[in-house]
Amino acid sequence: MAVISVAGKAARPTTHEGRDRRCRKVRQNLTAHGFLLGALLCFGFFTWYPMVREVVMSFQKTKRGRTSWVGLDNIDQLLQDPEFWQAWRNTLLFTLLALVFGFAVPFFVAVLLNELRHAKSYLRILVYLPVMMPPVASVLLFKYFYDPDFGLFNSILHTLHLPTSAWLNSPDTAMVSVVIASTWMNMGGATLIYLAALQGIPGELYEAAELDGAGLWRRVWHVTIPQTRLILSLLLLLQVVATMQVFVEPFLLTGGNGPQGSTTTVVYLVYQYAFNFNNYGAASALGLIMLVVLAGFSALYVRQSRKAD
Repeated sequence: MAVISVAGKAARPTTHEGRDRRCRKVRQNLTAHGFLLGALLCFGFFTWYPMVREVVMSFQKTKRGRTSWVGLDNIDQLLQDPEFWQAWRNTLLFTLLALVFGFAVPFFVAVLLNELRHAKSYLRILVYLPVMMPPVASVLLFKYFYDPDFGLFNSILHTLHLPTSAWLNSPDTAMVSVVIASTWMNMGGATLIYLAALQGIPGELYEAAELDGAGLWRRVWHVTIPQTRLILSLLLLLQVVATMQVFVEPFLLTGGNGPQGSTTTVVYLVYQYAFNFNNYGAASALGLIMLVVLAGFSALYVRQSRKAD
């Protein structure tokens, strides 16, 4: 019995070994939590702190270095500004046009790439190439294309004996020109996402549709769109949120305002209030309004999507 007792004691880990094991586990957890803490600090400092600071500044006004609380005066000032309503109209128009071009065009380009049998890799690189270019370079390239005297687009129209256009210099075509440039710059990423979703559709569904005599567009309508509905819904939401915050394209192409204020967007108006008028309170209030609008739209969209599911 004594031997068994001694053997039993030897089989159990000693207090020193158990302490070492616990110390190793604590060190491993500290390392993991250290990396997590660093990420949380960066996220909080560069994301959440500016958001909280924006909310606070939207109810304040700074004059001659002194900051005071003004309540809803900044929002009242925005509502009385005619440019506020024009900026929202222009932003909604840009979003609508961007959905027509920037949401539908990448999807059909992905469908065509998925149907090809040759040169798939080359065409994918060609479609994604504008995304790899710096946005400023892409916008300046289109600014040259839109030049009314020496631009590529008017040269093509003149060669075809068609009437030329003022493009960025006309209030009727300025916003459409900005949308075309933005679509070309950003369609590559959405096209590749759609293409990845299309390649995940079982081939048996297309074979069954072909046996039923369905052509390309009937296969797209009855097979492709239902099978990629979740990806389409997600990208629709992301597209709306991104296009509502458009700034770079109108700022570089038309100087922000455009002819007769036709390309003034909400984000550009925030830029004007902050850096041209030095009214950071109104700029923060306008940013807060946009945050509330986009958050409300996102919540409503997610709710309706869940009901549909």
